[in-house]
Amino acid sequence: MTEKVLNKRPNGMLALVVLAVLYIAALAGAILCAVGLEGSSGAQAAGLITGAVICVLYLIVGWVLFGGLKVVKPQEALVLTLFGKYYGTIKKDGFYFVNPFCQAFNPAAKTKLGQSSDVQTEKPAAGTGFGNPTMRISLKVMTLSNAKQKINDCLGNPVEIGIAVTWRVTDTAKAVFNVDNYKEFLSLQCDTALRDIVRIYPYDVAPNVDTTGDGLADDGSLRGSSEIVARRIRDKIQEKVADAGLEILEARITYLAYAPEIAAAMLQRQQAAAIIDARKMIVDGAVGMVEMALERLSQNHTVELDEERKAQMVSNLLVVLCGNKDAQPVVNSGTLY
Repeated sequence: MTEKVLNKRPNGMLALVVLAVLYIAALAGAILCAVGLEGSSGAQAAGLITGAVICVLYLIVGWVLFGGLKVVKPQEALVLTLFGKYYGTIKKDGFYFVNPFCQAFNPAAKTKLGQSSDVQTEKPAAGTGFGNPTMRISLKVMTLSNAKQKINDCLGNPVEIGIAVTWRVTDTAKAVFNVDNYKEFLSLQCDTALRDIVRIYPYDVAPNVDTTGDGLADDGSLRGSSEIVARRIRDKIQEKVADAGLEILEARITYLAYAPEIAAAMLQRQQAAAIIDARKMIVDGAVGMVEMALERLSQNHTVELDEERKAQMVSNLLVVLCGNKDAQPVVNSGTLY
């Protein structure tokens, strides 16, 4: 399906004036013909009757022409069909007059994409004489935020994740005719693309995990590579919705956490890893300080220590520097030995 843009001039106001004048003229003609029949006969009466019939018929069916009046707002489009065939799309804002038998078509008119929930359905808006407003297709940049999903990462850990997708309609013909409902189609493809990408990554950096597909382990993760993950999600969604005439501008991760059933255990694991890293840093620093102290004492010849006293000094310094609590000093007022 190829989009056909109708480059019509906004002639709706002129058509409205002409139709209104014709309607008034038909009404006036019917009244004048009815009045003139009272004192006429023969051919004159037949002509008046014919004129009155024409005026009355126009008054009865003339309202159909008003159905050709269409209003298009900025950043909106109107897809028109004529007896089941694609007639064209009006994209430029204005007041138009088209074939009165053309109908605006939009299968997603009753579907509303929630900003922070799944697809919702609302009551259709009431129609007007210038076409049902819900039949218009918005060309504005819109945001879809589906409900959070629980997905297993590449290590099998359940993760809750949510994304916000910024999108717009670029081809109205594809959006309307290639899929049944382009809004629901987009919502479903966002969910499937999210699952496809999240299953490739671990929540946090893990050893021996290949997230790029090159056969080599890397440091990719959902938490640490959010920009790369979001870009891959956007590309995956775009690949799936290209045939629906939609453009995905951006995809962002809005929520990321372990599932509640393992969140507490993972928190303890992270705390244990943090404690180990902190202890390692403290021990490395303490050993460096002890080495520096022994070296300074040896260089300055402040005191001569044998190996036993050096070992005792190292033990005391490490206890002081690595302990969780402040050390209580013991003052030796006697000799060194």
